[in-house]
Amino acid sequence: MNTVPKKLTWLKSGLFWRTFFMLGFLVTVSMAAWFASLRMVERAPIAQQNAAQVISIVTITRAALTHSDPELRQELLFDLMSNEGLRIYPLEATDKIEPPPDDDLVKTMHEIVRSKLGANTKFARMVNDTPGFWVSFKLAEDDEYWLVLERKRMQRISGMQLLGWLIAMLVVSLLMAAIISGLVSQPLTQLALASRRLAKGQQPDPLPESGTSEVAEANRSFNQMVEDLNRIESDRAVILAGISHDLRTPLTRLQLEIEMANLSEAEKNGIHSDIQQMDAIIGQFLDYARPADPMAYTTPVDVTVILREAIREAERRPDVRVMPNIQEGVSVMGNATDLRRVINNLLENAHRYGRTPTTGMCEIDASCILQNNVAIIEISDRGVGVPDEEKAHLLRPFTRLDTARSQANGAGLGLAIVDRIIKRHGGTLELLDRDRSRKTGGLTVKITLPAQRRT
Repeated sequence: MNTVPKKLTWLKSGLFWRTFFMLGFLVTVSMAAWFASLRMVERAPIAQQNAAQVISIVTITRAALTHSDPELRQELLFDLMSNEGLRIYPLEATDKIEPPPDDDLVKTMHEIVRSKLGANTKFARMVNDTPGFWVSFKLAEDDEYWLVLERKRMQRISGMQLLGWLIAMLVVSLLMAAIISGLVSQPLTQLALASRRLAKGQQPDPLPESGTSEVAEANRSFNQMVEDLNRIESDRAVILAGISHDLRTPLTRLQLEIEMANLSEAEKNGIHSDIQQMDAIIGQFLDYARPADPMAYTTPVDVTVILREAIREAERRPDVRVMPNIQEGVSVMGNATDLRRVINNLLENAHRYGRTPTTGMCEIDASCILQNNVAIIEISDRGVGVPDEEKAHLLRPFTRLDTARSQANGAGLGLAIVDRIIKRHGGTLELLDRDRSRKTGGLTVKITLPAQRRT
């Protein structure tokens, strides 16, 4: 039973994205915790450092003004502003004061400064629309001044700086997470692609037997499995071809002996029919055992011509009627002989098993169209159809459907041969219901092949 919530279905997706999202989530949480911890840890040291700086500057400035000649104070104030960047203004009751920000760091610093300079020390972030770090001090009981420091003197990492660093580190971390996810998922992706090619009847390239011990062992086992399957396939092809070839010699001798035997014409025809059926079965064995030649599938083939020729051949039988729907000029890259064998096999199957129950005629719909650079060929009969659970079985070699094929002759290789040829051409074969409502029955064989690109 599937217990994964719908909102977490993305966790079932590819290994790369699942690993990437999990690493990204871990990195993001770690960054957030680091950011919060830094903001908490930096508060006390920075507040003490800034407070010490303010206390030192105010103490020195107050001492300099107290011990200087009153007539020379203006010159002293000018020197402080020019050389040290310090500005001193008299504190007036009419000053327009904007208080400092309500920040824990600022509050801590103010408490430290007041403990040294006096509880009546005032602070402001702006006085009379002039920004800066404003702190008050007294020279005498009624002689109070403002000392203005530039804000850059107050050492503090701003929130925007921290956020910028955090974003930069997060981007770098996510890039590293993507690289790690790719390194983790790449071997499995290669293995999945190779398995998919093998399932389609194609020959996958050998997987690299390197990397971690687990990956190397998995790839080595897969390569060994492919070699074993190829050897088994080759041995089976040799056995089938050898048996089929050896059987044809006594069959030919039997035909000659029948002609020379003193038998009635009816008996001869019956024996000849049996021999022809046996020869047809042997032909299927040879077709199925024939090895694939990659160079044989690189020739442009006009499938519409092949389909029309096969339809004309099928309509020579009096009980066959074909309704064609063929788009002209549909070409694929492949082998004309193999594609002709495919069409003939499908039309023969429709003739054998697709008779209309009410009329006894074999009515076949044959279509060939080009759609999205894909050639689609469909052969449909109007027989009793095939149950859904039996469709996949019909594509296996030596398989016959008992209910629909009990009266038929053959080795059960017809659709297996068709499926193998289509896979060698890079296409797919599907068995569908001609009538989706299943009211009239019938079977549709749908073939899709990559079309030849037109220049």
